[in-house]
Amino acid sequence: MPGYGDSPPAEMVAMAQGRVAFLDHVLQELGMRRPVLVSPSMSGRFALPFILARGDRLAGFVPVAPVGTKDYTAEQYRRVQTPTLILYGDRDTGLGPQALQSLRHLPGHRVAVVPDAGHACYLDKPEDFHRALLGFLRQLK
Repeated sequence: MPGYGDSPPAEMVAMAQGRVAFLDHVLQELGMRRPVLVSPSMSGRFALPFILARGDRLAGFVPVAPVGTKDYTAEQYRRVQTPTLILYGDRDTGLGPQALQSLRHLPGHRVAVVPDAGHACYLDKPEDFHRALLGFLRQLK
């Protein structure tokens, strides 16, 4: 993602609107129609504004203890109609429960807590993470 890791900063993604446009462009370039967006941690800065603005372009949304959940209101979350699996590790005592407090306002969401896993639950317990993810994917239309 622009501005993260070794990527140079990009002015276009400084604002939420630019991050939505960037992610929309990536999905278009990849030719993806109604993908499921899996969004761990820092990618929440891109995924959350996208789901609020263009959630109808997604078949599903899987936030994994994302950052930025407090930036939006319960009413904004209630407008999203995208099926959602809220996922986090039970040892993630910071971002996981914090994200759940905001994301629980998404209609039609499910919650999966990965046992004995921290913030990067997909690394700590990959089999449990994938079991929850695949279970969610199987239920999508």
